[in-house]
Amino acid sequence: EQEILTQMKQTVFEFMNNTKWTKDKFSVEERINCNIQIQINAIPSPGVYEGTMQIQSSRPAFKSTYNTTAFNFVDMDISFPFSRNSVLIYAPNQFRDNITSVLAFYAYYIIGVDYDSMSLKGGNPYFVEAQQIVANAQSSNIKGWMSNESSKKNRYWLIDNTLQQLFEPLRECNYEYNRKGLDQLYENKESARKNMFNALNKLSKIAASRPGSINVTIFVQAKTSELKNLFYDATLTEKTDLVNLLKKIDP
Repeated sequence: EQEILTQMKQTVFEFMNNTKWTKDKFSVEERINCNIQIQINAIPSPGVYEGTMQIQSSRPAFKSTYNTTAFNFVDMDISFPFSRNSVLIYAPNQFRDNITSVLAFYAYYIIGVDYDSMSLKGGNPYFVEAQQIVANAQSSNIKGWMSNESSKKNRYWLIDNTLQQLFEPLRECNYEYNRKGLDQLYENKESARKNMFNALNKLSKIAASRPGSINVTIFVQAKTSELKNLFYDATLTEKTDLVNLLKKIDP
């Protein structure tokens, strides 16, 4: 029924854009650019949908029209009921339904990543909120929220890793890569590139102890084509050092 899918699209759009996620005030043009694509792969029973969700957000670079990919992830386990005239309402500390919790989780995670890129660990309150959504969803026994699932690439591990001390270098990297690197490109390209390399180098420690972790992989893959463009006119030594570093972080 195409009509229900069209309504689902509008309901998700309105929920993400009309819910007040933070106490901070923003003008419309200051809002985070975000794109969500839900792919329905199966309807196991009437009104129940299964599929995947791709979530992508970006952040502007200072003094430019360029936007850098901040977060890009495909959630492989989305299952939810949806009927005509369904209303999505987020209630903190409560699991109402799966689609509301999934969307709220990514809203807070995206905000956390964005705030982390602006100030060191500035996204903490939003990551904590995302972790609370995971905790509330544990009782639902729905895939994507559990620590004991075969895949370590789900919502549970995404936020659990983020708030672990071991992954603090990634949050420092996010801040330094953006504020000391990307945002400084207009002023001093050479210095900015050096800062970006140094920021990425912080990920070596995580890669050594947790190779292939979802969080590092997401960050590096979001930046790969960007780095390629930024370092195209760098010296051969700089290019070689960068490639070797990226191979170490994300083979």
